[in-house]
This record gives sequence, C-alpha cells and structure tokens, in this order.
Amino acid sequence: MGIFTRFRDIVSSNINAMLDRAEDPEKLVKLMIREMEDTLIEIKASCAGVMAGSKKVKRQFEEVRDKVSYWEDKAPLAVEKGRDDLAREALIEKRKYLDRARALEQELIEHEALIQEYQADIRQLEEKLAGAREKQRMLIQRHIHANGKRKAQEEIRRMGSPEALYRFDELENRIERMEAEADMVNYGARPSLETELENLGTDDEIERELRAIKAARISNTDEEKQ
Repeated sequence: MGIFTRFRDIVSSNINAMLDRAEDPEKLVKLMIREMEDTLIEIKASCAGVMAGSKKVKRQFEEVRDKVSYWEDKAPLAVEKGRDDLAREALIEKRKYLDRARALEQELIEHEALIQEYQADIRQLEEKLAGAREKQRMLIQRHIHANGKRKAQEEIRRMGSPEALYRFDELENRIERMEAEADMVNYGARPSLETELENLGTDDEIERELRAIKAARISNTDEEKQ
C-alpha cells in the first residue's frame, strides 16, 4: 500500500466506528497508532525531500537570473562598441537564460504547492494520531477499571461462599478457645500479697460506707417515731 493510499484511508477513517466493530479495540487502536506513526514519518521524509529540492531549484533560479542580468548588460555594451554581432549573441544568451529562469520559477511554484499539501497532510494526520492516542489512554484506563471490578466481584463471590463462611466461623471459634484458655491460666491462683493488701483497703472503705448507710437509716427511723 502506497503512502498516499494509507494516508487517505487513515484520514477518512472513523476511529470510533472502527473501535465499535472491533473484537479487541485496545489491540486495534495500537495497530492504528503504529500505522499512523509510520505514515507520518514517511510523509515528513517526503516533505523534507521536496523542501530540499525546492532550495536547490531556488539557488539555480538565482544563478540563472544573474546570467540574465549579465547578458542583458553586455548587449548595450557591444552595440556601443559597434559590435552588433556580439550584441545579437548576448541577446540570444539572455533569452536562453530567461527561458530557463521561467521554467525554474514554475518549478518553484509547484514545489511550494506540494510542500503546502504535505504540511496540511501532516497536520491532519497528527490530529488523527492525537485522537487515537487519547482513545488508547481511555481504553487502557477502562481496561484497568474493568479488571479491578472483575477481581472485586470474584472476591465478593468467593467471600460469600459457604466454604469461606465456614472458615470464618472456625477462625472465630479458635479465637474464643484461645481467649478462654488465657482466662484459665490464672483461674484458682492465689492472689499476690499486693493484691490482698489492696483488697483489704477496699473492704474497709466498703464497711465504712455500709455503716454510714445503716446509721442514716436508724436516724431516719427514730425521727419518724417522734
């Protein structure tokens, strides 16, 4: 497939429609980007070649134009010296270079038109390429999101299965047994001296509070009798 055929196909293509029809949109857009990049490189290389050729033609045009001026100046000089034959030859040379200058000027115009076409093609293809790269970025994000969602749903289904629930119950029972065993470690052990002394202080305080309650009750009873 030629460069211009590929370019026309790419520029005229509807990326969204192609992706909708594709079985693997991510793979398709990757191939499209590669094709666009290759075509863009070829078009830029062709444009650079035409620009280089245009510069060469421009140099030739300037040289020929200098020749036209040279022979144009020599003809009057020959007439002044009485050498009409030389003047005639000078005018012939002038005409020859003038025809060459006109041909080169036309070639420059054609080169400039071709360069403008290439540059317009490059802009169009770069726009298409930017659109394809944006599609690729979005597809990658969607692919990552889809994978994450699928894994999350699989994990939810797995954790909701009877086997997973049984394992959770088994783990909970094991922890409860470990807690019970920890409680049994100090069961029936004699309290330490420090603990017994603290308990004595607590007992005395409770006894005082109890006596105060009884005394207040007796006092209230006596007042009621009076």
